Amino acid sequence: MQDLLPAMMRALTDCLNSSQEASAQEALELLVELAGAEPRFLRRQIADVAGAMLQIAEAAQLEDGTRHLAVEFVITLAEARERAPGMMRRLPQFVGRLFQVLMQMLLDVEDDPAWHTAETEDEDAGEGNNYGVAQECLDRLAIAIGGNAVVPIASELLPQYLSAPEWQKHHAALITLAQIAEGCAKVMLKNLEQVVSMILNGFQHPHPRVRWAAINAIGQLSTDLGPDLQVQYHQKVLPALANAMDDFQNPRVQAHAASAILNFSENCTPEILTPYLDGIVSKLLVLLQNGKQMVQEGALTALASVADSSQDHFKKYYDAVMPYLKAILMNATDKSNRMLRAKSMECISLVGMAVGKDKFRDDAKQVMEVLMALQGTPMETDDPITSYMLQAWARLCKCLGQDFLPYMHVVMPPLLQSAQLKPDVTITSAESDDEIESDDDSIETITLGDKRIGIRTSVLEEKATACNMLCCYADELKEGFFPWIDQVAPTLVPLLKFYFHEEVRRAAVAAMPELLRSAKLAVEKGQAPGRDESYVKQLSDFIIPALVEALHKEPETEMCSSMLDSLNECMQLSGCLLDENQVRAISDEIKNVIIASATRKRDRSERTKAEDFDADEGELLKEENEQEEEVFDQVGECLGTLIKTFKASFLPFFDELSVYVTPMLGKDKTAEERRIAICIFDDIAEQCRESALKYYDTYVPFLLEASNDDNSDVRQAAVYGLGVCAEFGGHTFRPLVGEALSKLNNVIRHPEAQHADNIMAYDNAVSALGKICQFHRDGIDAAQVIPAWLGCLPIKDDKIEAKVVHDQLCSMVERIGRTGSWTL
Repeated sequence: MQDLLPAMMRALTDCLNSSQEASAQEALELLVELAGAEPRFLRRQIADVAGAMLQIAEAAQLEDGTRHLAVEFVITLAEARERAPGMMRRLPQFVGRLFQVLMQMLLDVEDDPAWHTAETEDEDAGEGNNYGVAQECLDRLAIAIGGNAVVPIASELLPQYLSAPEWQKHHAALITLAQIAEGCAKVMLKNLEQVVSMILNGFQHPHPRVRWAAINAIGQLSTDLGPDLQVQYHQKVLPALANAMDDFQNPRVQAHAASAILNFSENCTPEILTPYLDGIVSKLLVLLQNGKQMVQEGALTALASVADSSQDHFKKYYDAVMPYLKAILMNATDKSNRMLRAKSMECISLVGMAVGKDKFRDDAKQVMEVLMALQGTPMETDDPITSYMLQAWARLCKCLGQDFLPYMHVVMPPLLQSAQLKPDVTITSAESDDEIESDDDSIETITLGDKRIGIRTSVLEEKATACNMLCCYADELKEGFFPWIDQVAPTLVPLLKFYFHEEVRRAAVAAMPELLRSAKLAVEKGQAPGRDESYVKQLSDFIIPALVEALHKEPETEMCSSMLDSLNECMQLSGCLLDENQVRAISDEIKNVIIASATRKRDRSERTKAEDFDADEGELLKEENEQEEEVFDQVGECLGTLIKTFKASFLPFFDELSVYVTPMLGKDKTAEERRIAICIFDDIAEQCRESALKYYDTYVPFLLEASNDDNSDVRQAAVYGLGVCAEFGGHTFRPLVGEALSKLNNVIRHPEAQHADNIMAYDNAVSALGKICQFHRDGIDAAQVIPAWLGCLPIKDDKIEAKVVHDQLCSMVERIGRTGSWTL
């Protein structure tokens, strides 16, 4: 059907030429849908189609809505990476034109007096329709196309805008820098000095909206280009932000400077921050007493972040700061001050955590009384205090530890209520013209198959916060959390498959081992009246199958890693309580994970064959493959736990899995895959001893080869395995001793053997050599090898192997003392 495309484009042009913009917009919407679903359909005529769309985007006489749809079309094509990788990067002139259109749209901003009042509701005052669209699209374009394509265009346009007389152009340039930072981070880091000086010049601009945009850019870059920005430019950036906080004529600028301190300090070490604390804290305290609520809120957020980042160093400011914070918490009771009060809770709890229990204890009691009273008062559903209070309680718990237990009966009921919130969902047909009503930004719409789903995000955020807090309490209170397990487990286990919100799933996944640990410790320490090990078994039987099932259906690769990690911890806690059927289910799921991961890697490798595939796309694929390696890493950990727990009785399951494990040793596999496969065999050889001898023929040749691998982690795993085989392999390993010695000698004698990157492999090789001396003395030239081994001692970096080796040395010396001979 590609031949129909020129006719489709003509139909669109005819509509526009005959002033039928409504029909043109309908056509554009369909084309945007097409670009998202089948971008390769457009490939043959991509230059003509993209050119026509850019002409529409550039045509100032058309309605904003029409131009926005044309921009959306080109951005959608740029984002269609999986189906048409690199296609838009082949058209740099179009990317340049689009970038120019978007920067032009950013000029749709006026100096509205309402903006200067610094009221929260007037944050967008003066911004036209085009401004918001341009902001969002610059961000998306940079992420989709990448820094190599975007930065050269920006480097050409930004200086032109910054040398123009109009303040709007300076403003647009600084907003552009903030919007493209995430997608262009790697390339911008190479030109960091130029970027930072561009922004810092904006701090001196006479127009407050430009100064605001400069502060905004520093805040955004502190997140996207941190910690490099903080390390290299703290001596320029922090004084500039501190000066901006003195701009009492422009409270919105002051408030934003405080917010940027938050962004800057989040990626900052206490060492960098400490020299500036006196100046920053005293200025934030001045702002805290400033009449403007927005400024006070900004100051509270910044103080919270500075305390969190400087930790112990914040103690010296505690006595000056805490009275102000408590005053706000106790007095900001008016409905218009709800956010101010919420932020004061956040700040108090973070300051408390920074300075520690001893310093905070007396104030903590007062603060908790206020929070308890608040907890008892009915609140409106949109009150931000609910979410902030949930988080404040959890931080207070972290600070006070077991001293927090008496407050749990107050904290838990509303927390469970928030965790059990049902998502507010509206479902319509994707084809339907009925729009999902939304009078604000709180409803997010997604299309799944033939359904359009609208979800109220505020409910989901409260639910996610509550689930995170439950996980925090279980983690912090350990056995003290036991009384709540029977309510929390049935709440969180079903949320392992809560696909509306990733953060809810993530919290539920993280909580599973914490609940199991809490139950196990309470039973072991006799703090679970009337409960014994059968209760732990019951909980394990509830959690582990649910985790395995959720893992089977999990769509996100990163979440798969987290689930495997959680499953591994749960298996370690359950140990032999796992029954055979559960072990089978886990083994089957590990097999599915390996197959699914291999399929995803194959699909990615298919993308490299696309006509437009380029180096930038290759870089993105590399990042996706690294995420995949994290999955393999967790697979290795899970198998290691099963092998250590069940030893030889796990081998029948391993036999079914080995067909998936051995290919991971291939030369075409990544170093990480090879390392994981070797570690799995190392565990089998060590834990299953005689029962593992049947695998030596298959695996030991790989160990010998990998002992001299280019990758130091692979070498370490391989030489460790040779030591294990020397210890437990008996006659099966004996014929391989000569070759093993030669490989170990290569590792130990290498000129850079004790370099930081190689030292762990070196220590493990020395340990393996000692085991050959000990268990295969008859098969070596002891007079030569033993002194060579002694000459390598002591080893210091791998603490576990150092202990093994030096124990061995001591027993040797004892034996010499007893027998007067070198016999090991």
